[in-house]
Amino acid sequence: MRALVVDHSVPGRLSLGNVADPVPGPDEVLVKISAISLNYGELPKSDDDVEGAIPGWDAAGVVERAAASGRGPKPGDRVITWGWNAGWAELRAVPVDELAVLPDSVDFSTAAALPVAGLTALRALRTAGVLPGQRVAITGASGGVGRFAVQLAHQAGAEVFAFVGSPARGAGLAALGADHVLTGAADLDGTVDVVLDNVGGSLLGELLGRVSPDGTVISIGATSSEPTPIQPYQLVIGRLKLIGIQAGGNTGPDLAHLVRLVAEGRLESSVDRVADWAQAGETATALINREIRGKAVLTIS
Repeated sequence: MRALVVDHSVPGRLSLGNVADPVPGPDEVLVKISAISLNYGELPKSDDDVEGAIPGWDAAGVVERAAASGRGPKPGDRVITWGWNAGWAELRAVPVDELAVLPDSVDFSTAAALPVAGLTALRALRTAGVLPGQRVAITGASGGVGRFAVQLAHQAGAEVFAFVGSPARGAGLAALGADHVLTGAADLDGTVDVVLDNVGGSLLGELLGRVSPDGTVISIGATSSEPTPIQPYQLVIGRLKLIGIQAGGNTGPDLAHLVRLVAEGRLESSVDRVADWAQAGETATALINREIRGKAVLTIS
């Protein structure tokens, strides 16, 4: 089969290659993939990434072979899938607990944008225990995770403070549910109860001083690649909880929930770019350079 593999000799470090078909385990279905999405965290960025490896967390397609165990969807079912790697290929072996069946109203490109970014936002808010009326700051709000977090926090009844790198990157966030779109901690009026942080670095360091007592900070990513300054006793004096999360594992029910929200028109996938997977390198480069707001999706030609 064809797959996108790590190739350090080309721009974006991704190229199409021929690899062996996956062999499903007894509790895995074989899925013919139609669309995939790219996440900043999975893109090959250095020579440490293994040459020839198949990346890919998010993929959607049609079940080609049911699981030998008898569990899960049947051949012909449209599904959304999650997994650590091997998703950017024509075929993917997926554990039956890491997928959900798609309603006909949700297309593959929309579905492919959901798994990691949607799961991360959903589970971050759940971990923080966000309640109606709380003030929630979301850094990197124009990215894939950020845009889902803005919508889900708004639906939870929170007052949403969306932090972006520039006013241009904040376009459209108010329509998704952001009450305030800010470019720096100095713009924040008062304190917040929860921070969902995708950026790290100096912005997170400044926001730590703006979290109310007994507040919660959820560390999701560090796209700034900057060290984060934490003052001595800053967490202790404020009785702050600093929690790191990584979405994944037993994702089926949460994927089904996200898909249901999309089908009901209550959640937008915020797909900013759709291209053929032959343009993977170009798309990956654009994502790394922060030229994409929201999600980038590739279709399998």
